[in-house]
Parts: sequence; C-alpha cells; structure tokens
Amino acid sequence: MCGICCVVSLSSSQCTLHNHVYERLRHRGPDHSQDITREVSDPEYACLFSAHVLHMRGSPTPQPLQDDDGNLLLWNGEVFGGLTVQLEENDTKVILDHLSMCKSPSDVLSILGQVKGPWAIIYYQKEEHCIWFGRDFFGRRSLLLSWGSDQSSFTLTSVSSRSLGVGSSNCLEVPAVGVYRMDLKSWSKTNNLKVEVYPWGYLDSDFSWEGLPGSISFVKTDSGLVLSPRVPPMNMSITGVEPKSCQSGQTSTDNLKELLKRPGQQETVRCLIDVLGEAIRRRVEHLPDRSNPNGAQVAVLFSGGIDSMILAVLADRYVPLDQPIDLLNVAFKLQESKMNQGSGKKGRKKEHDDVAAKLRPRFDVPDRITGRDGLQELASLSPSRKWNFVEINVTQEELRDKRAENICHLVHPLDTVLDDSIGCAMWFAARGTGFVSEGAGERQHRSTAKVVLTGIGADEQLAGYSRHRVRFKSSGLQGLVEELAMELGRISSRNLGRDDRIIADHGKEARFPYLDEDVVSFLNTLPVWEKADLSLPRGFGEKLLLRLTAVELGLGPSAVLPKRAMQFGSRIAKLENSREKASEKCTRLSSS
Repeated sequence: MCGICCVVSLSSSQCTLHNHVYERLRHRGPDHSQDITREVSDPEYACLFSAHVLHMRGSPTPQPLQDDDGNLLLWNGEVFGGLTVQLEENDTKVILDHLSMCKSPSDVLSILGQVKGPWAIIYYQKEEHCIWFGRDFFGRRSLLLSWGSDQSSFTLTSVSSRSLGVGSSNCLEVPAVGVYRMDLKSWSKTNNLKVEVYPWGYLDSDFSWEGLPGSISFVKTDSGLVLSPRVPPMNMSITGVEPKSCQSGQTSTDNLKELLKRPGQQETVRCLIDVLGEAIRRRVEHLPDRSNPNGAQVAVLFSGGIDSMILAVLADRYVPLDQPIDLLNVAFKLQESKMNQGSGKKGRKKEHDDVAAKLRPRFDVPDRITGRDGLQELASLSPSRKWNFVEINVTQEELRDKRAENICHLVHPLDTVLDDSIGCAMWFAARGTGFVSEGAGERQHRSTAKVVLTGIGADEQLAGYSRHRVRFKSSGLQGLVEELAMELGRISSRNLGRDDRIIADHGKEARFPYLDEDVVSFLNTLPVWEKADLSLPRGFGEKLLLRLTAVELGLGPSAVLPKRAMQFGSRIAKLENSREKASEKCTRLSSS
C-alpha cells in the first residue's frame, strides 16, 4: 500500500504539492517517503513525483522507483497472481522490471492486463515524454485527478483534500474503465492536454466526463488496443432455472442443510470455499514481521453477518494459530433524545422508560449484538484461536471532530449522505481503537493489524441488497441479472476508491477477497439462480450460495441473518437527520 502523487505542470513554479495533501499521503505510507522532481526544457514541462510506502511485501523498496533509463514508477498495488513474484521479491520492483522492457503501448497493456490484484499506477516514460496512469478492473485502489485554475497543471493523487479551497468540480476519481496515456510533448506544444484511454476489453464505457475544462480531453484510443480483463463477463442466462426444494416460509439452518443435498449443490459450495479460501490465503500469508509480537497482523471489519463471518472462518485456516485475529466492530452512541423517542406516548410508563434508558447500554446497536453472537460461533469452531472482538464505541462529539479533521477530506470528491455514513463508520472501525472484554473486565485495545479484510463485493455479486428484491419483483430474473451486472460495473465509483482512502488513512491496507479475480470469475460463470433465490424470504434467499457455504463451514445462526447495511447496523444513520436520502448531498461533509 502506498500514497502516490504526480504533479505535472508547464511551469516549474507551479509544480508543487499542498502540505495538507502531502500529510494525507504520508498517513497512507508511514514507512518511507520520497520526492523526485523532473524539469525538462525540450519540450518544456516539470514533474513532481511523491511516494509514501507502507511496506507489505518482500524487501523494503522506496518509491518512486527509477530504472537505468530514467523511467519512474509509482505503484500502489499488490500482485496476487498473473505475474510471478517470489516471496523475497517486492512487487513494485517486479512491475518496473517488466515495464522497462516495454517498447510500445501494446507491451504496457500486456503487462498490466496480466496482473491479478488491486492496483493504481503512475508510470513516467522518459524517452516518450508520457505518463501512464490508471486503476485495476474493479478500481480497488484510489486515484484522483485534478487540475490548476489556469489549466496549466495536472495532478494525480491517491487522496486529495477539501481544504484546498476549491470545489469538487475540479477533482474527479479516475474511472476504472482502462489505462490512460498522457502525452506531455503534445501538451507542451499546444497547451491542450489530450489523454488517450485504453479500455478494458468487453466494457462498453462512456468516455465523455463531466466537469473537465475545455483544454483537457479524454479520448478513446483509435489504435484498437485494449486491456484483457482477468474475469469473464457475467453469465446472463435465465433459462433452465432449477427450483429449490424448501418451502418459502422455512428459513433455518436445517433448511439450508436440506438444500445442500440437491444434486451438484455441495460441489458448487466446495468450489466457492476453495476459490475464496485461496483468495484469503494470498491476502493473509507472508506478511512483514510484526512490530508487536503479541499483536494481530490481520483484522476483519466485523458485524457478525454472513460476509464477515465467512471471512473470519477462512482467515482462521491460514493465519498462524499463535497469532490473534482482530474483529473490528463499530457502534455509535445515540443521543438521549433519540434513545427516548416514542416513550412519551405512554404517559404512565414515561418515568420508568426514562430510568431504563439511562441504564441501557448505549452502544448495544444491532451490529454489536450480532457481532458478539458471531464471536461465540467462531470461538466454538476454533477455540484455540485468540479472537480479539474489538468494541469500537464512538460518541457524537468524536464523530463531529474526526469528520471535520479527517473524514471529509478522505471521502472527497464523493459527497452524499451515504458516503458520509459509510465513510465515518469505516474510518472508526479501521482505526481499531476500542476495548476487548476479558472475563468480567475489559482492556483497552488498539489493533496493530496492517491488513484489514472487508466483505465488499458479496452483496453486489450475490443479490444482497434490498434493491435487488425490488428489481426481482418488478422484472423477474431478467431484471435481476441486469441489476447485478450494473452493480459490479459501478462498484469502483460507488465504493472502492472511497473505502481505500478511508482505511489507508490509518497506515493499513484494505483487502477485498470477494473481489479477487478468481472469485469473481467463478461467480460470473454461475447462473443467477445458483447465487440467489429471491422468491425465498429475506435472510435466506439473498446470497443463498454464501449461506449454504456458511453451513458447510460449520456456522449456525449467522447463516440466516438478514442483510443489514453498515450505516444502520452501527446506528450512525440514526445520529443525523432521519429524513435525509442516501443519494442527497451531505451538508456535514461540505461544512466540515
């Protein structure tokens, strides 16, 4: 994980990086920071390359990394497959070695198209006077672009800041639709910046972006060159639907066990366990030596729901047994007025209710309750493992302070109520500061884990959201498969860049096993009815394949818990205006 940034300007005096942005980049990469400047006279331009490294793999390797020809690489990513990286090797060095041998755009695309894993890249080719940049197929790493007020400078960065005094209109997330090539020689001569877009193979993407100034244009390459996606298109078939054998009113683990007996069902489940387990193994093994030998190296964003429970169970297989695993569980304290709402309707009980409200634990939100239940299931399955169930409690005062100080800048340039709710909940969860219960007492705990596993991608692929039920009821299987295809196609712009910026602010790396290329490839080959059956009740039919997997892994009640979004399970949504819509612009972010 790294914080990477490149400022390009037609004037060397404007080739600077704002201090606030620099500090946020350093949060992402606390292990090593380095800046390299380049001033070129013919054609005339200047570049500032700034990189901040979180060491995760192989020998520590400072960035920007430079080869013998003067080419520079800023790499924020992990190579989990496609290209060979030995245990003792650093993937940044491996990537640069491959890119240094490239003689043409097709060579560059061939290398990047082979990589399995999350990445964002900025690569300067000295002889060609060009900069390549982009994000992986799913956009699992953040990359933003912005430009100066006079349009003579251009910035690519992992994270920006609202404090620059400019609106979000001049800062955009780089769309994860392909890889981009910026011709600095042409820009220097014409003052018009034309960026070629080399798209991912089968994506039908719109390259007309809103908000760009007139002097900057992004144009799909006319060379016909594309990147080869590492995942196949989604199976859109709706013929040959196989009916489920359980009755629609039954939603117990026993019913799931009955469904597992259907011909071929257990084989499908075991294939998912194998491919998802391998994705998790790649993400939790061979981590750097621990600075705290008693601390966890791996943490899970944990609600006790089906997605995080399966991540924890499979992580338990590959994390050494002498290491704890941190289960990060966040809860927001309700205001007194909100806790007591409704009690006045029963006048004779009001006094009793007021007393009860004062005694009631104020952080026992839904995710805290299911999280504790999930902990008990995990402890039964793996009693020798030390599970640190980290209770992260957030007051409204701390939420207000940290939103203004940190979170509003990390969410930027996104700005909706949903971005605020999820961004805040995830920031506090990833920070990992709370307490762990031990016997009748508790101890303060701050997670030392650099790797944070998150369940993003499960709902999008397995029909976990309520909107999937709405679409299924209105348009049947055809509507559902279209909705799922859209979900996966837009996940980079809705979730992943924001979540990467939020989690990395703590010097930690978000890892997304459900979005591993092999996992997505497997799920994309399955017809939709193998993944979900929305004719069955909530808490059962959505993510049905995952629920069957949970039972096969030995889980119990958590296998039939209904989906509950993080902003509701943690109760952060209850702290603010309940009449807000998720898609509305959030005034709390803009006023911070």
